[in-house]
Amino acid sequence: MRRTGTSGEDGAGGSEGHDRASQLGWDDSLYERRAGVPGPRQAPEGQPAGQPIPGGLIPGGQPPEGQIPAGTAEGAPGGAPEPAPAGRRAQRAARRARKPRWRRVLVWTAGSLAFLLVGVAVAGYLYLEHLNGNLTKKPRSLGGTELAEPTPNAEGQTPLNILLMGSDSRDGAENQELGGARDLAGGPVRADVQMLLHASADRSNITVISIPRDTQVAIPECTDPDTGEVFPATASASINTALDHGGPGCVLATWEELTGIYIHHFMMVDFAGVVDMADAVGGVPVCVEANIADDKSGLRLPAGESVIEGEEALQWLRTRKGFADGSDIGRTKAQQMYLSNMVEELQASASLTNTGELMDLAEAATNALTVNHELGSVQALYDLGTDLRQVPNNRINMVTLPWLPDPANPNVTIIPDPAKAPELFEMVRTDVPLDDQDAEPAPEETSDGPTETVDAEPSPPAEVAVTVRNATGSDIQGPANGRAGVLTDELLRLGYAQTFTDSTAAAPTPDTEVQYAEEDQRPNAEALAETLGIPADRVLVSPEAQGVVLVVGDDWREGTVFPAEAVEEAEANETEAAGDDPAIAEEDIISGSSGGNCMPVNPLYTW
Repeated sequence: MRRTGTSGEDGAGGSEGHDRASQLGWDDSLYERRAGVPGPRQAPEGQPAGQPIPGGLIPGGQPPEGQIPAGTAEGAPGGAPEPAPAGRRAQRAARRARKPRWRRVLVWTAGSLAFLLVGVAVAGYLYLEHLNGNLTKKPRSLGGTELAEPTPNAEGQTPLNILLMGSDSRDGAENQELGGARDLAGGPVRADVQMLLHASADRSNITVISIPRDTQVAIPECTDPDTGEVFPATASASINTALDHGGPGCVLATWEELTGIYIHHFMMVDFAGVVDMADAVGGVPVCVEANIADDKSGLRLPAGESVIEGEEALQWLRTRKGFADGSDIGRTKAQQMYLSNMVEELQASASLTNTGELMDLAEAATNALTVNHELGSVQALYDLGTDLRQVPNNRINMVTLPWLPDPANPNVTIIPDPAKAPELFEMVRTDVPLDDQDAEPAPEETSDGPTETVDAEPSPPAEVAVTVRNATGSDIQGPANGRAGVLTDELLRLGYAQTFTDSTAAAPTPDTEVQYAEEDQRPNAEALAETLGIPADRVLVSPEAQGVVLVVGDDWREGTVFPAEAVEEAEANETEAAGDDPAIAEEDIISGSSGGNCMPVNPLYTW
C-alpha cells in the first residue's frame, strides 16, 4: 500500500519521505514546540492588534499580501499545545458528541484539504511547488457548448458551483490491485461518486446534489483533450460512463446539459487516492445498524461504529447490495456518510499535530486529486477553502437527485424525476436554498446598479431560428413518422421563416418541450411555446440547443394544435406544484443539523 511516510515513536515521519521533503524545502523548525500546524499568533501583551509580529502575520487580521496562513490545531488558539486526548477513538467520540455527522459535506477537497496542504506547504516554497506538481490538471469542460456564468446578485456576490467525483480507474498497479479486474486496465473508466456542490452567492448556505451512478442521462459530444478523439453524443446512458468520454470535463459537460447550471470547477479522486487518504488520516469512522458482509465488495463489519482505512475504506465505497434495499441509492447514502466523516477527520484528526503524518496527508491529497486547470495549485485550493469556510455548519444541505425507475429497464436503472428534478435545478440556478425554499431569487446586478431582472422582448418570428425534432415513441408504440415535418410546415405558415426539420433520430420523450441554450433566446422560446399552445413549464434550458428547438414528444402524436388534455395535465401539475408542499421534502434533505444515524443493512447481507 502506497505511503509517503510512517510515524515513528518520536512523532516524526518515516525517513524516506521526510528526507525528500527536506530536500524540497521542508523546515522542521517551523513545527518545534507546537502541537499543531503553524497558525495565526496572538499579539504580544501590550502590542495593538493589527500590527505585524514576527513571522509576518497580523494579529487579529489577515496575512500580508502574497503570504498564506496555516491553520491551527482544533481547540488550540494561536497554535498553543493542549493536553493530548486519550487516543484517536476518544477524539472521534468527543467530536461527534458536540458536532452532527453532516457537519461538513464539502468532501475531502475544497475546504479542509486545502488548509492541510497549505499547512505543509508554508514550510518551504520548493515543497509547495512539489505539491503543485503532484496535482493532475485537466480542461474544465469538453462539451461543445458553454453556458453563461452566473451573474452577480445586487450585492455583487456570485454563486459558486463545483462538481466532485470519485473514479474507479484501473490504470496503474495500485488501482488495479484495489479495484480488481486487471483486464479492465486501460478500458472504460467510471465515475461512480458524483456530487454537485452549490455555494450561494452570499455564502450563507451550500446545496449538495448527489446522483446515483446508474441514472440515465444524455451525454453530449466530447473531445478527448489528449488524443483528439471525438465521442459522439449519447441520447441515454448511465451518468457514470461519461468519464470515459474524454475525462472529467465530459462529466462536467453532462451535468451542465442535465441541469442548465454553469459549473466553475471539478475535483476527482481515484481508487488509490481513496485508500491513501484514509490511511494518511488514520482511518474514517462509519456505522451500520447490523453486522454486514458483502462477498462482492469484500466488506465485513460488525454492527455499530467501525474505523475503516486502506482497502476496507474502498470496500465500503464500493458496496451496493449490502446497504438498505440493495439499490444504488443505498450506496450513494453510504458514500455520503464516508465522505462527510472523512472531512471531520481531515479537520480535526491527530494527523494535524504530527509533522510526519501531515506530510503523508499532503502527499496523499495532492497525488489523489485531479482538478481543472483553473484550480490546479495549492494556492487556488486554499483560496477556495477559505471562501467555502464562510458557510455556517447548519446551512450545508445535501439531497439525492429525485428519481424514478427507468421505464426502459425499471429493475436496473433510473431516470431523473421529470417533475421534481427540474424544480431542484431551478432552485440552484436562482440561488434558492434547500432549507428556505420559499425564498425569492435575489435580484441581479446591472451596470447601473442593483435592479430587478427585466424580461426582454422576443424577436419577430421571421428572425428566430427554430429546429423541429421528432421525439415521439414509447415502450408500447413506435414513433409517429413525419411529425417534425408537419410542425415545420405549420411554423413556416405562422411566420417562422427560419424553421428547419432535424432528421436525426431522437430518443423518445413523453413530453413535448421547447428548448434554448442562451438566456437571450429564452423570450423567443417562450413566445414560440405560447404560439403553439405549449405550457410555459415546458420551456427548458438545454446547453446543446442551437437557437430554439421544438422537441415533439409522445404527448403530441398528431395535429398542429397542442392537445388539450396535455395542457390540462400540465396545468394540474402546476397547481399541485404551487401548493404548500416544497419542491424537495424536508425528510429528503440531510443537513448540518441532522443526526448521525447508522446505515441500514440489507437482511440478505448480514451475519
